[in-house]
Amino acid sequence: MDRRRFLLGAGILTGAAGLTAVGITVFEPDSRPLALVYRGPASTEGCPEAVAALLGSQYRVAYTGPDEEYPLTAESLAKAALYAQPGGGSLDPAWRKMRDHADDIRAYVRGGGNYLGFCLGGYLAGATPGFGLLPGDTDQYVGSQGAHLRSTGDTVLTVTWRGVRQELYFQDGPVFKLNAGAPAAILATYPTGAVAAAVTPYGKGKVGVVGPHPEADQTWFRDAHLDSTGALHPELGHDLIATTVAR
Repeated sequence: MDRRRFLLGAGILTGAAGLTAVGITVFEPDSRPLALVYRGPASTEGCPEAVAALLGSQYRVAYTGPDEEYPLTAESLAKAALYAQPGGGSLDPAWRKMRDHADDIRAYVRGGGNYLGFCLGGYLAGATPGFGLLPGDTDQYVGSQGAHLRSTGDTVLTVTWRGVRQELYFQDGPVFKLNAGAPAAILATYPTGAVAAAVTPYGKGKVGVVGPHPEADQTWFRDAHLDSTGALHPELGHDLIATTVAR
């Protein structure tokens, strides 16, 4: 499904921050932590951009991937406070594109990095196939035990997020099947009670995953001919981010 680099011309820059002169504005370097968002063949147009927009209020965001400013390597990940894997297409073809990066991503999180997975990025956090970052695995919510939702098409789905019923954009997202007793912060559940969003430890790092799309903006609903009333919830995405990076 189609989803809908912002460059600011700075004029004159100098090496000294905080100095100004008549008619000249001096921009200080962006000191916010770096968040890397995957953009490439294992994502769908518009999904990386929506995640970047969600992160942009708190992070200096850059894209990583085969044709991006940062190649997806251990060296690039070492510079980042957070790595985000956005939504996209189907799991198996995405895994074929991502499996060569699995060791680097696992080592990054194990060493203290943060992984965020939205929809497909949540599937990829699992193990069959995936990066194996979760204490358990993932499966499709559609058709899972007790789920009345049978279509993989775009829809609005009600989940319970920290005890409050919330409607969110949903398109064939994962359910997270965590091992009994596994350490996890469960942020949201589906109508069946299955886990829809969670944060778990992995080594010294953290893994935050979500099946629905709190990053979805108005254009997603319009393109899918869905009513967005009461279903735009970036604050839930910010909750996922904050819980993931908290120490």
